[in-house]
Amino acid sequence: MIRLSDSPAGLDRAAALLRAGKLVAFPTETVYGLGADAGNPEAVAAIFRAKGRPADHPVIVHLPSVDVLPQWAADIPDSARRLAGMFWPGPLTLVLRRARGVPDAITGGQDTVGLRVPGNPVALALLRAFGGALAAPSANRFGHISPTTADHVEQEFGDEVAAVVDGGRCSVGVESTILDLTGDRPRLLRPGMIRVDALEAELGEPLVRIRDEDGPRASGRLSSHYAPRARLELVAGDALDARRLACIRAGESVVVLSRRVSPPAAEGSSWIEMPRQPVQFARALYADLRRADEGRPDRILVELPPESPGWEAISDRLRRAAANDRLQD
Repeated sequence: MIRLSDSPAGLDRAAALLRAGKLVAFPTETVYGLGADAGNPEAVAAIFRAKGRPADHPVIVHLPSVDVLPQWAADIPDSARRLAGMFWPGPLTLVLRRARGVPDAITGGQDTVGLRVPGNPVALALLRAFGGALAAPSANRFGHISPTTADHVEQEFGDEVAAVVDGGRCSVGVESTILDLTGDRPRLLRPGMIRVDALEAELGEPLVRIRDEDGPRASGRLSSHYAPRARLELVAGDALDARRLACIRAGESVVVLSRRVSPPAAEGSSWIEMPRQPVQFARALYADLRRADEGRPDRILVELPPESPGWEAISDRLRRAAANDRLQD
């Protein structure tokens, strides 16, 4: 894997690789994306092979600007234009009716497509240098912890991907909000770090919350996702240290992620103190989960997030990472 700088020369080289049908990872404000020419079905298929992603699982298309939206979406509602005007560039994906000619490889065979304009200057510069749209799910193996640095991408793929553009650490740290605007009411498919009340204020109506199995297929909606190799368990803060000690007595090595100050050290465990505010917590989450997983502990304990505004996306990612129906390797 070639590591490219975010200089004009580096982005020009990345764009040339993309035009040649190669895979190039690049930073967005949310996580690093594994990019391919969205108009090239063979290049998009290479994303699925590299990630081990199911073929019917759609990918998000990253646009250079809202001006090209009609090339990818049909029957664009006024609500989409209002939201794009307020939140693009930014961490918001809109699911709309696909335009004629959008490849099935992008949509998983559905009549909808997920679109966004990323709010990262390196991503936008790459899209301009490329001169088109890029399909770009997170640059990790399917179901694993998303990457927020170029190092994470290299750890995931090695030489299986042509290049990664190093744009530093992602500023948001968790994936975009996904809204489905294809029905009578706007539906929240995946929460992100944009506050729900801000979206509802712009729409002038409440969002409909639906179950994972309802609505169009979209990124990050499987019950198990974003997972470390170690088993992850969510624990209430006041029970966290007792649970840690119980794991140690059972002979398990354990890493704790908590907003609380570390208690006295205990052999067989380590403690990562997390930020107390949601924006900073989200930015640190995936990097700290990867750090916790590096030593191959038996178990990772994570303090339950608060049930308050701003924490919804974090709670969603941790709930899926803690799901027990995934395969262990």
